[in-house]
Amino acid sequence: MILFSFDIEEFDMPFEYGRTISFDDQIKISIEGTSVILDLLQKHQIKATFFSTVVFAENAPNIISRIINEGHEIASHSYYHSDFKVEHLRESKEKLEKITNTKVIGYRMPRMQPVDENEICKAGYVYNSSLNPTYLPGRYNNFSKPRTYFKQDGVWQIPASVSPIVRFPLFWLSFHNLPLRIYKMLCKSTIKKDKYLNLYFHPWEFTDLKDAERFNFPSYVSKNSGKDMKDRFEKLIIWMKEKNHSFHSTRDLIARIEAKSI
Repeated sequence: MILFSFDIEEFDMPFEYGRTISFDDQIKISIEGTSVILDLLQKHQIKATFFSTVVFAENAPNIISRIINEGHEIASHSYYHSDFKVEHLRESKEKLEKITNTKVIGYRMPRMQPVDENEICKAGYVYNSSLNPTYLPGRYNNFSKPRTYFKQDGVWQIPASVSPIVRFPLFWLSFHNLPLRIYKMLCKSTIKKDKYLNLYFHPWEFTDLKDAERFNFPSYVSKNSGKDMKDRFEKLIIWMKEKNHSFHSTRDLIARIEAKSI
């Protein structure tokens, strides 16, 4: 069972590296990348989950309509990507439900940062996918957390997938930088152990990030971006289909967990 999810947001990452980028360009780049993703998913008949900020949803109505019309799940990625208040949990859920005319049951905190599970529950979410259960200096220190799904304070926790034993993270940076055969090997061992794989990416990865003057990204961020990312991601899809894996939204996983069928 493969879970692809994509964090669709205003592309504000250049600010982290000392560059400015206009709001229009932030939205334009994310729309461009999301369109590439949707084309690939449609080509291969795959369903996925899109964690959207309200800001992105309000400024990309055609993309949001396409996501819904093509049968994907919309979940909350908060109201803004770089500004958080507790009230944004409920406000983003309600606003996204109004925009999409669908029920929003999932949440992911921007940059996979910690969030109060009691507040997640009070806001009405069924699941939270904000945990990367690994150790990355300056970012995550979650070795004490379970690797796979668990319930906390009334909310299902759906961590990003990490490999068994050493907990090597299988998130977007690993996909960009590891040789593809090594990444596949880690995915294979994780699926065998866990029965599912939860991978997350961003639309801007599917655009060209190599312009150092514009973005100032280190090579480990810009490597295999744009067309290289599109080609690499499609190779991963084809490999997974050859292994007869099925592709589902996070909402589908929750249904299977609650039906005790996984």
